[in-house]
Amino acid sequence: MNDNSIKLNIREFKIEDYDAVVQLWKDSGLPYKPKGRDRKSEIEKELKRGCAIFYVAEKEGKLIAVIFGTHDGRKGWINRVAVNPAFKQKGIARKLVEFVEKKFDEMGIEIAAALIEDWNTTSMAVFTKLGYVKHDDVFYYSKRKTPNV
Repeated sequence: MNDNSIKLNIREFKIEDYDAVVQLWKDSGLPYKPKGRDRKSEIEKELKRGCAIFYVAEKEGKLIAVIFGTHDGRKGWINRVAVNPAFKQKGIARKLVEFVEKKFDEMGIEIAAALIEDWNTTSMAVFTKLGYVKHDDVFYYSKRKTPNV
């Protein structure tokens, strides 16, 4: 049941939120790479680069959702959307995605994209509902210094 009346405080992520965000990722079943991209020092670096759009959502002072967005100046990427399992199906992920999309729009970024692993059917359904189009004609390639990143 979608409850749009839920009162949320959406605010910028602070590094002090790190432990609560990691726990939220774990509770939500998202992969966590503590020796790579999810390392606290890596997230701190990303915040300082000026391309991070990291937000959390709180209900009554408790962190219940997170979204990490980034951009390269022309395309925005939505990453790491997680909602506390007790608060799923209440439109929180939608609110966070729309919030970050608005930030991209304010920056003149006209493309918002999301990379979703093939096992994450929940995220696929959310982004499809939000008007995102799956592209079967694009292939993702990466080169990693270690498997942990």
